[in-house]
Amino acid sequence: MTSGNKQELPDIKNLPVHLGVIMDGNGRWAKRRGLPRLAGHRAGMKSVKEIVNACGEIGIRYLTLYAFSVENWLRPKAEVTGLMRILREYLLKEIDELDSQGVKVVASGRIDDLEKTALKILKDCIKRTQHNRGLVLNLALSYGGRAELADAIKNIIRDIRSGQINSDKIDEALVSKYMYHPEIPDPDLIIRTSGEHRLSNFLIWQSAYSEFYFTEVLWPDFGREELLQSLLEFQGRERRFGRI
Repeated sequence: MTSGNKQELPDIKNLPVHLGVIMDGNGRWAKRRGLPRLAGHRAGMKSVKEIVNACGEIGIRYLTLYAFSVENWLRPKAEVTGLMRILREYLLKEIDELDSQGVKVVASGRIDDLEKTALKILKDCIKRTQHNRGLVLNLALSYGGRAELADAIKNIIRDIRSGQINSDKIDEALVSKYMYHPEIPDPDLIIRTSGEHRLSNFLIWQSAYSEFYFTEVLWPDFGREELLQSLLEFQGRERRFGRI
């Protein structure tokens, strides 16, 4: 995005530091066109590319994409297999460009449950981009907010038993340190496409004071203009964080 595009935003200094996106509507997009669901997921990858590029150029520091939830494992096996294939293809196709743009790829979730080849490619991307200083692209894969909290609790109990921490020291700040990526700040804005109005188990610990933007646009149709519109609305809000 050029500097001219940046001027479309009323206050370039008042952007969300961390943007979360619930990418919803791929299946409905395909159904309306008489296509198989996987065609919708493939179309959605074009939006992923466009939004990742736009966020990097606009100056957003962290982007978390809800790519595959723990509940998605319950979908038909053929669809899950197809989603793993699309993930592999995306990472292999885009890694050179992501790396050249300085994007740092990380992942949140129980990623060891991913299909073996997809996991290897993902880990290779993470390793290759680990020293990049641009946009941090956090892929939520085999992710669930409740699962993240459960994993955090297990690790806290482990460290209490080993004597690394005292149970009296447990507070919100300590729990936050046990999230998958404690170095990533809480999301300022969460976008959900397709007209649904719920979190669907996405960043439930981190979203306590997040702003939300809901749009009827299905994910494969969500692009730069829709992103800019969400940012414009975000900039018009007053965030109080519980204060007057």
